[in-house]
Amino acid sequence: MVQPVKNTKFDEYLEFPCPFTFKIMGLANVNLTDQILAKLQTIAPGDYAPKVKPSSKGTYESVTLVATVTSKEHIEQIYTEIGNIEDVRYVL
Repeated sequence: MVQPVKNTKFDEYLEFPCPFTFKIMGLANVNLTDQILAKLQTIAPGDYAPKVKPSSKGTYESVTLVATVTSKEHIEQIYTEIGNIEDVRYVL
């Protein structure tokens, strides 16, 4: 379980709602992107076009996507929920 993301300063730098880019890195498997999109649809419904890039050895992959966020709490919730997916290693 990932430690919850709290007390960030996103509200000082962003005007909401706004598009926000997330980069998620995790173990390469056939459904990592689907797991991320399924979780994201419950938090921030939308039509996403993720960019997936495998690592040089194929062990990991990065998934980059842009979500429309409505508050700093919304960003924190996305970081926490996506980070709780078993195969996810980092959320940037």
